[in-house]
This record gives sequence, structure tokens and C-alpha cells, in this order.
Amino acid sequence: MSKGVIHHIEIFVSDLHKTVEFWGWFLEELGYSPFQEWGSGRSWQLGDTYIVFVQAEERFLNVPYHRSRVGLNHLAFHGQSRQHVDDMTEKLRNRGVNLLYPEKHPFAGGENHYAVYFEDQDRIKVELVAPEGG
Repeated sequence: MSKGVIHHIEIFVSDLHKTVEFWGWFLEELGYSPFQEWGSGRSWQLGDTYIVFVQAEERFLNVPYHRSRVGLNHLAFHGQSRQHVDDMTEKLRNRGVNLLYPEKHPFAGGENHYAVYFEDQDRIKVELVAPEGG
């Protein structure tokens, strides 16, 4: 185990069912496997790292998530190649996912940063980025 590698990330969500639909296919496309499941949560694992989604309690749903507030801005994942980013972009479009910065795609992060940016149902920004030169 490498020192400093993320053990897990846990995110509260507004609708666990919609989250599982959205994140399940995406994470499994990236090589994650279903890991844990219980009444109010699900997780997926890749190597020693896992991502957990937990249904937020109703009393906390009155203030929606916004990435510009203090806290998480976005999650970025390594893609395999530019072709992988392109293939995933098409799959996202086919699923009706909200793609961000379409006028700048695939270089919204700069001319040497090939990526697709999109949002989940809670408007959490997600990025899939190709390796440099790949």
C-alpha cells in the first residue's frame, strides 16, 4: 500500500437510486467493481480505493449541493486515452447526461488537457481526462 493514496471518498446524495444508476455504469466502465451495499448506501472499488454514496437524510436536503460553495468542486478520473474519452463522451450523450463546456470540448481545461466534463444528478462535476499525449 502506498502512503498517501486515497482510501475512500464518501459522498452524500439526494436520491440514492438515481445516483446508483448514474455512477454505477460510469465507475464500472472505468474498471470499478461493486463493493458494498446497504439500505442507504452503495460503493464501488478499484484496487484499494473505493467510492461511497450515501442517501442524505431528508432534514439535510433543503440546501442543494453547489460546487462553488466551500467543499468538493469536482471529481476527476484518469481515462485510458483520447479515444476512451471520446467513447465515454458519446456514451454520456446517449444517456442524456449534462455535458459541461460543450463549446470548448474536449479542451475545456486548456489546449493540452483533453477531457470531458459533466454533472451527475446532484450537479456534482465529474471529469474524465486522457493521459497527456495519449
